[in-house]
Formats: sequence, structure tokens, C-alpha cells
Amino acid sequence: MIDLKEKRIDEERQGEALERESTKKGNGRKVYIESYGCQMNFSDSEIVASILEDEGYETTKLMQEAEIVFVNTCSIREKAEQTVRKRLQSFHKAKAQKPEMIIGVLGCMAERLKTKFLDEEKLVDIVVGPDAYRDLPELVREVDGGRKAVNVILSKEETYGDISPVRLGGNGVTAFVSITRGCDNMCTFCVVPFTRGRERSRAPESIVAEVKDLAERGYKEVTLLGQNVDSYLWYGGGPKKDFDKLSEEEQAMSVNFAQLMEKVAQVSDQVRIRFSTSHPKDMTDEVLEVMAKYDNICKYIHLPFQSGNSRILEMMNRGYTREWYLNRVEAIRRIIPECAISADIITGFCSETEEEHQETLSLMEEVKYHFSYMFKYSERPNTLAQRKYEDDVPEETKTRRLTEIIAMQQKHSLERMKADVGKTLEVLVEGVSKKSDKELFGRTTHNSVVVFPRENFKTGDYVNVKVHDCTSATLIGKAV
Repeated sequence: MIDLKEKRIDEERQGEALERESTKKGNGRKVYIESYGCQMNFSDSEIVASILEDEGYETTKLMQEAEIVFVNTCSIREKAEQTVRKRLQSFHKAKAQKPEMIIGVLGCMAERLKTKFLDEEKLVDIVVGPDAYRDLPELVREVDGGRKAVNVILSKEETYGDISPVRLGGNGVTAFVSITRGCDNMCTFCVVPFTRGRERSRAPESIVAEVKDLAERGYKEVTLLGQNVDSYLWYGGGPKKDFDKLSEEEQAMSVNFAQLMEKVAQVSDQVRIRFSTSHPKDMTDEVLEVMAKYDNICKYIHLPFQSGNSRILEMMNRGYTREWYLNRVEAIRRIIPECAISADIITGFCSETEEEHQETLSLMEEVKYHFSYMFKYSERPNTLAQRKYEDDVPEETKTRRLTEIIAMQQKHSLERMKADVGKTLEVLVEGVSKKSDKELFGRTTHNSVVVFPRENFKTGDYVNVKVHDCTSATLIGKAV
């Protein structure tokens, strides 16, 4: 006998499901995503695009076409936040001409400034933290219903490992693959642990599957991303940080960063592998030995040192000394003699003396980096340094010290580039040169940019280029 009440309920549920599916497929609204900050933010934007496209939205490269605008934000420095705020103000003005437009803030500024953006300045309709992107379609529906929407809850599990990112505005040659999220290091100057949460590793099977998919689609280079890739660790049941606390069985089943990189390198010898960022306290000889073993793992390491003085490093809670850092550099030189090294440098950290600044310069002179990212210390709200230390180095002193660091780095960059003049180097073509459509540009295994005549080559080709000239930032050559 048929229960008519249950039948009616089933029919209502089916009707609701069909209506949701119709709404999803018929949505068609265009989404514009603008990203700032680190490579992880750009990778996250591709995850956001994938989640929204699955709900029937379309991504566009033109803000003027969009009904929904998202800004993926960075909090690492005050200047980055100022840039984002100006863009939000610009979008807010555009909304005055297009009231139905939805404006949202994603990423690292979301949690810290949610009240200011939503209520005080009324610049945005949606605020979403880095671990809540799966909730975006529902949050958009909340705004459609006339409400402001926010989700900035951080997760201990979310890795988005099951989502295939939509590659936004890429060249079809290079791609980012996230392997960890969050950070446990708690450097005193850094907001990342507060904006991205605790560190968790992604399942190696999902990482390898994503790289295989990229290789099959013709991508030639993959960069493995994490706030600290060297601390990647996966054991049979999931991510776990402390290897010493694993059981013997778990240790036997575990995958560390060196082992993961080897699995990825074996996907295809035609796909180059890069990674970013390394942490000096966690980089092992095992990682370097895997790099040396595989030709398709690029011989380039970004190894931030931040300061050349051990007292300042301790205040920064970096977990290593000057001597330890130089030990890691020595290991790189020994195991991968031709490896290029770049760095992050912060000058003018709390209480830094002139002698300690000179130690940063002397470490640069000893290592001679291929290039560096160099910054004045910028105090960030809610960090331990902001709560514990006084930002007491005068601004003019910071500026002068940064000028000296930049000048030294330019000298070293030119020296490194000149050392490649006369060599023939393999270059992966990434596109047409910005200065001339008759030239192509690409990168070497050392991450050096090379420009050469276009001839019949195209994006995605591996080309042997003989270098005949250089600047401090670019090698110039001709295909041979």
C-alpha cells in the first residue's frame, strides 16, 4: 500500500532538487577574481574558480563584465593591505553604477578586517577566509537574499585536495599545486598562522593525480606550494606534523617532502618540478639528494634567511642561527653544486643595530644570491612582535639599510648572470617578451629569465639557448 504522505514529501524533495539544479545550471553570472600576495593566493583563486564553476558561474578576465567581484587578499605587509583597500574602494564606486554587483573579500585580510569591511566602511558584501571557499555558493545566495555574508572559520583538516583547480589566466605551461596549507612556525613578525591556520598536509595520491592531469593537458612545469614545504608529512591516516610521535607502523607508511617530490618527479620527465617555500630549519639532505637525482627537478631553492644575525633570528623565532643557515647553504653547494639560491630579507626588525645590519650584508656577500625579495620591517597587528617588541628602528634608518641591501643584491645578481654568458642553457618558453613580439622569454632550471629571437619556436617548447649578454635580471641569447 502506498503512503500518500511519504509520496508527497518525496515529490516535494525531487521538485526542490530540480529547482536547485536548474538554478545552478542557469545561473550564468560572471565572476571576476583579482589576486594579491603570494603564489598560494593565486593558487587559492583557482580553487575558488573551480568551486564556483561547478555551481554554474563563469569566470571572466574583465571586471566590467562581472556581476560578482572577489579580491583575494594579502596581509603580509602594510603596503599590500593598502593596495587591496584602494582596489575595494574602486570596485565600490563601480557598484554605484551597477547596484546588483556583489563584492567580496577572500583570503588573509578576511578574518582580521571583516567588521571594518562589512559594517564600518561598507565596502563589501561577502567576507570569506582561506578555509571556507566551499561555502561561497551559499554565501552568494545569502547576499542575493539581502543579507551580508561572512565565514572566516579556520579548519584543521581542509586542504581542498579533491578539487581540480581552474587555471586562471595562465600560459598553459606552468601551474601551481598546493601540498600544504597553513603554518605552525609562529615567526614573531608573521600573520600567516593567524590568517591561514595550523599546518596540514595534503594526501600524496591527490597531489600526484593533479600533476598527472596537468602533464596530460600539456603543462611543462609544476610548482609545489606550501608556507613551509619541507615540513610536509603524510602518514596512512592523514596529515600529522611530529614524525617522532608516530608509531613504527605509521612511520613506515609516512611520506615526507623528499619522498613526495620523488613521486612527483617520476610522473613525467618532460615536466619540470619546482617548490616554494623552503624553511632553513627543516631542509634535509634527503631533499637535496632527491633534487640531485632527477634532472627534471629544477636546480633552484628559495631559502629565506630574513636576517644575518643570530640574536635577531631568535627574536624572530626562526628556529635557526646564522651558523645553521650557512650549514644548509654549504650542503646545497656540496650536493647540488650548480644550484641557484634566492632569499627573503627583512631589514630594520625591532632593536636591530648597525652591526647586526652589517651581518646581514656579510651573509649576502658570503652566499651571493641569484636574487632576493627585500623588505623593510612592517609591524603587523596581532603578531607576537607587535605585542612583545617595540618597532624602534627609525624609518629613515630602515630605508637606508634597505637601499644598501638592494644595491648589494643587484651586484650579486649581475655577477651570477655574467657567469652564464657564453653557456648554452635549456629554456622552457613561457611566452612572448613584453618588449618585443619578435622575441620569446622563458626560464632556466635556475629560474633565470632568458630572452631570445622568436624564430619558429612557441610557448611550451624546450629550447637550447646560447647566452651572449645579460642584465642583472635577464639573460639574452639565441637558440642553437
